[in-house]
Amino acid sequence: MKRDDPAPSKGSTQAILRHWREAVPNDRLAHLVRDAAKGLTRALHLRLTEHSVGFGHWAFLRILWEKDGLAQRELSEQAGVTEATTFSALKAMEKRRYIVRKRYAGDRKKVFIFLTPKGRALKAKLVPLALEINEIAVRGVSTADIAIARKMLLRMIQNLADDEAKNLSGNRHKPKAKPARQSAY
Repeated sequence: MKRDDPAPSKGSTQAILRHWREAVPNDRLAHLVRDAAKGLTRALHLRLTEHSVGFGHWAFLRILWEKDGLAQRELSEQAGVTEATTFSALKAMEKRRYIVRKRYAGDRKKVFIFLTPKGRALKAKLVPLALEINEIAVRGVSTADIAIARKMLLRMIQNLADDEAKNLSGNRHKPKAKPARQSAY
């Protein structure tokens, strides 16, 4: 950043970058991954807004582009959000005519979600935006380093999934006790 450039706004990707370079260059990996994800999310959000698509709709659209006609509960599970969040997002998506909800005579409880032609057409507009963001994010990074990063992140996800399964099964391990802090007095 040049000296005469205005200070980046709080929460901007530039502010996050400055934080990492100046304030905490050796902070925990979890924070670095979170901040990289925030930068990717921000870039996507800005592009989706240009097409009047809410960021909260992105996950649902991606899922429905792959498998249309899911039950609302299945969609919620695949998106990793609560059913209340899904309900609110789908209500807004229905209002924008991206989806329709249907019930079948044999099962009046389940609500199935289907893309409309308008919702399906968004794929051709929005997926290239996501691809562009990925290209921007890895600009200047070698193909080999990208492969290593993917392998490492997948291993981290696997390790965390294994830990979660172990904790949910009741075999939770207790963290080692930290030694008592000595008084500064």
